[in-house]
Amino acid sequence: MSKEIGNLKYVSLGVLVLQTTSLVLLMRVSRRVPEEDLYLASTAVVLAELMKLVACLLMVFFESGDFRVFYEVLHSHILSKPVDTIKVAVPAFLYTIQNNLLYLALSNLDAATYQVTYQLKILTTALFSVLLLGRKLNMLKWFSLTLLFAGVALVQLPQGEPSEDEPRIGLTAVVGVGAVIAACLTSGFSGVYFEKILKGSDVSLWLRNIQLGFFGFLFALAGTYTYDGRAVLETGFFHGYTNTVWIVVILQAFGGLVIAVVIKYADNILKGFATSISIVLSCLLSYFLLDDFIPTIYFLIGAVLVMVAVFLYSLPNTSVPPHNPHPVSQTEGTDKPRIPPT
Repeated sequence: MSKEIGNLKYVSLGVLVLQTTSLVLLMRVSRRVPEEDLYLASTAVVLAELMKLVACLLMVFFESGDFRVFYEVLHSHILSKPVDTIKVAVPAFLYTIQNNLLYLALSNLDAATYQVTYQLKILTTALFSVLLLGRKLNMLKWFSLTLLFAGVALVQLPQGEPSEDEPRIGLTAVVGVGAVIAACLTSGFSGVYFEKILKGSDVSLWLRNIQLGFFGFLFALAGTYTYDGRAVLETGFFHGYTNTVWIVVILQAFGGLVIAVVIKYADNILKGFATSISIVLSCLLSYFLLDDFIPTIYFLIGAVLVMVAVFLYSLPNTSVPPHNPHPVSQTEGTDKPRIPPT
């Protein structure tokens, strides 16, 4: 059984790498169009949250078997527990902000720079895990985090001469990098906060995602009305939508569910390391397909450091846990599956 769980862990992490790489590249492509043909990012976030909510509702309905049981499940775990449900509004709100920030970032940065900078979420997740969950990382894991940070920093060093029409230094780059850093902070805090409130909870994965999707949809809709309401009235909600945009929306919607499955077999930090592997793929595909990235020796060295960091972090702990004179029950001493916002 443990071997099967281990295999599922690495398969799910591989799927996450593929999903993350595809989402970043296609999102970058979808934002590289004339401004008059550009879709509103806030509407894409609304649709992604709606798709996720509908998908989770359908999963719970099929698991229930009929509408009566379906309603009883929703009522007993969500409607009759308003305090527990409202707790999920915090990560859902941060998740909505994060998604909008990522569209802003990829409107101002190339995919390679975005991917590298976004790996700062691994560090923020680790720090929030230590601060909020009291999680202890051994020396090897701290070394892995340091190595990963050095690797992504090297990849971010100058990658050739910038083109005259797309300068990488200036207001555009500042806006893009600022958006990524803000997204890293919201990602780290929301993921760890959600893990904290779920510890000891018996609510299923799909029900938690229903709560996330419901609040996320409301927050995203409110954001669209507040910031893009006039534009929606003038050009329409689906202005600028192409096949590529729809694929991006679908990847974003179901990417959160992929992450939920990953977290069932791993944790937030390991998820972040797997995502860092997609740096290599994103940079290579940016060079060959998007022509907005020039690899250098810094990129090669940084990529190697990232891969080494992933390997070192995946090694099992060798330290013996301290003896506890007051043992707890098995369910009390183990972690429940966690489902962080993406």
